[in-house]
Amino acid sequence: MKRLLLICCLVSVVFSCRSKKAIVTKKPKTNTEQVETQTEVSKPKVYANKTEEYIDTYKAIAQNEMKLYNIPASITLAQGILESGSGKGTLSVKANNHFGIKCHGWTGAEIYHDDDKAQECFRKYKDAKYSFRDHSLFLKDRKRYAKLFKLKKEDYKGWARGLKVAGYATDKKYPQKLISLIERYKLYEFDKEVLGESYVKYEAPIINDTITYMVVKGDTLYSISRKYNITVKELQNINGLSDNTISIGQALIVKPSSKK
Repeated sequence: MKRLLLICCLVSVVFSCRSKKAIVTKKPKTNTEQVETQTEVSKPKVYANKTEEYIDTYKAIAQNEMKLYNIPASITLAQGILESGSGKGTLSVKANNHFGIKCHGWTGAEIYHDDDKAQECFRKYKDAKYSFRDHSLFLKDRKRYAKLFKLKKEDYKGWARGLKVAGYATDKKYPQKLISLIERYKLYEFDKEVLGESYVKYEAPIINDTITYMVVKGDTLYSISRKYNITVKELQNINGLSDNTISIGQALIVKPSSKK
């Protein structure tokens, strides 16, 4: 009987020791460690300049507008950057107007700002995203911009020149400014993301001493051929055209390279 009691006691002691070893207590984090963890999670993104921040903020909206209205995201972003001062201009800050669109038949909120004339009427939006949508509709619904939508979506240079020809801006260097922004910040990459496998890099056909002509409003292949003393058929063959369709801002070869 005593031996049995002794064995029971030994078993009890051994089991108790194992249970204690199995219990692991995790050392709680100190206040300093908790602060460091929170800082890592909430650390804000750092941008090289306000333009990069603007692009990161609105790139998704511009790409969505491209999917819906076929306006290159690169063009939308470049215009937004230029017109709004990368989101820091008066109209963009006070009215969420990123494209300098004036009232012209607008029935919504308004803001008055000095532009070509003193205290001109501009559209005011509740949120910047509505400014982007209005920009798409502004281009899509006006006949003077219709030829732009016949250009390839990859042809941001043609779009930039076409906007100027159609009268979007009075600045003679407007196309060059847009193209410069697109190429400096590689905004064409956002077009590529939207178009996917169908994206084909567009290059204007300029070779050595080739002479090119930029199509403007009212031009036809016939009028251009007469101007450069060349037949319509030759003009079509040089530029790989299957018909007489041309677009504002399109670059046409009117004299092939002599080193061809």
